[in-house]
Amino acid sequence: MGRVTAPTPVIPVPPADLPGTLGALRAAGHQYRTVKQELRDNLLARMRSGEARFPGIVGYDDSVLPEVERALLAGHDMVLLGERGQGKTRLIRSLGALLDEWTPVIPGSVLNEHPMHPLTPASRALVAEAGDDQPVGWLHRSMRYGEKLATPDTSVGDLIGDVDPIRIAQGRTLGDPETIHFGLVPRTNRGIFAVNELPDLAERIQVALLNVLEERDIQVRGYQLRLPLDLLLVASANPEDYTNRGRIITPLKDRFGAEIRTHYPVDLELELALIRQEADLVAEVPEHVLEVLARFARAVRESPSVDPRSGVSARFAIAAAETVAGAALRRAGLLAASPTPEGRPEAAVARVGDAVSVTSTLRGKVEFESGEEGREIEVLAHLLRTATAETFRAHLAGLDLSGFTALVEEGAAIETGELVGAAELLRQVGTVPGLAKVLDRLGLGDAPTPEEAAAAVEFVLEGLHLTRRLGKDVTDSGRTVYGGRG
Repeated sequence: MGRVTAPTPVIPVPPADLPGTLGALRAAGHQYRTVKQELRDNLLARMRSGEARFPGIVGYDDSVLPEVERALLAGHDMVLLGERGQGKTRLIRSLGALLDEWTPVIPGSVLNEHPMHPLTPASRALVAEAGDDQPVGWLHRSMRYGEKLATPDTSVGDLIGDVDPIRIAQGRTLGDPETIHFGLVPRTNRGIFAVNELPDLAERIQVALLNVLEERDIQVRGYQLRLPLDLLLVASANPEDYTNRGRIITPLKDRFGAEIRTHYPVDLELELALIRQEADLVAEVPEHVLEVLARFARAVRESPSVDPRSGVSARFAIAAAETVAGAALRRAGLLAASPTPEGRPEAAVARVGDAVSVTSTLRGKVEFESGEEGREIEVLAHLLRTATAETFRAHLAGLDLSGFTALVEEGAAIETGELVGAAELLRQVGTVPGLAKVLDRLGLGDAPTPEEAAAAVEFVLEGLHLTRRLGKDVTDSGRTVYGGRG
C-alpha cells in the first residue's frame, strides 16, 4: 500500500481591497476593539438583523443559548458544565463565527498583535519607527480559535509558555519577552481559547490560568511579563468533577464570570432533529425507524441500569442511525446478485429489525452500573424492544391490524430478517387489508417503493409481537419468523 498523506489545510486568502498599511487602515476608519467588544457588537448585529446566531446548535434555544448570549454581552469568560455528548465543544466552536471575518495584525507577530495596539517592546518599536508605512497583515477568524483537551500531563509550557534556552544563549535577558517560547493561550491572543475537560488539568496548571483570567498577564518560571492578553476563555467540564470535592481549584472557579449548564435534548422531537442533522446515513432510514432509535437513546439515558454521572451521549443515537443505515446497505449489497422481479437491484432501506445490531456494537458507548456486569446486551435489547413498542403505539394505535394477524392464524409463517429482500417479504404477505393506512400513518405516502413497504410491514409484525398479538421465533441462521399468537 502507498503512503496516505493528510490533506493540506486551506488557509483563507484575504481580499485584495483590504488596507495594506497602518495609514490606509486609519484612513478606512478602522477602530481597534477588544475581542469581547467585537463579539458583543457582532452578536447584537445578528440579533437586530434576525440572522441565526448559533447555526447547527439544536435544542438549546430556550435554555442554554440565552445564558451564553448574556455572558457574551457582559464580556464574561464562561465554563459549560454537562455530561458527555451534550454538544459543549460544538457550541464553543460556534462562537468563532461571531468574530469579524478578517482582523488586522502585525505581520509575523506570534501574539497576533493589532497594529494600533502593539503589546511587546519589539512590536511597539517597529510601529513607532515605521509609522503609517507599517505593513498590515490580515487574519481570518478561523485562525483565531485555539483549543486544548486537558490531560494530566499538560504542562505550563504547553498552555502558557517556557523560556527558550537558545534565545538566552544569544544574550537576551530573562525579563525580555523575546526569550519566551509562547504556549497555546498567548498564541490565541485576540481570539477565543477553549479548554475542554478543565478539571483534568493538574492543580499547578490550573493555577497558571488564574492570572490569564483575572490580571490578563502571564508568568513563566517566576518571571512576570506584563502582556495584557486579549481573549475570551471558555472551558467545559463534567459537573461531577467541577466541585470542591472534585478536581477543580476554588479560585479558578471564581474567575469565570458565567457558569452554564448544558443538557440532553429535552423532548423526542429535538432528539430526532439532532439525529437528522448530524447522522451521515449511507442508506434511507424511514422516520419510524429513526424514532425508534431516538426513543431507544432516551430510554438508555433514563435507565436505572446506566450510570447517570457519565450520561449517554447524543452521539449514541447518531451512531445507532448510522449503524442501521449500514445494515441496510449491507443487505442491498448481498442481495445485488438476486435482482427484484422488476429486474432492478435491491434498494438500501433500513427496517426496524436492522436495529438489533446496535445493542452489541454500541454497548461500549454506555457506562453501566457495577451490578449490571455481564447483562449489558440484555439490558439494551430490552430497552430497544420498549422503544419499538412505544413507537408502534404512537403511530398505529387504534388502527385495525387484523389483516396482518389473519395472515398467520392458520399456521402460516412470515419470514424476514437481515438478508430477506423486500420482494420476498412482500410476496409472503401478499395483499393485506389495512396496509395503505399503515403506510399513511408512517408517512410513507401513496406510492412507496417496495423496500419502504417492506419496512412498514416488518414494523407492524414486530409491533404486533411486542404487544403480544403475534408469535416470533429467531432461527439458527438469524432469520426471524413471525407466526401464531404471542
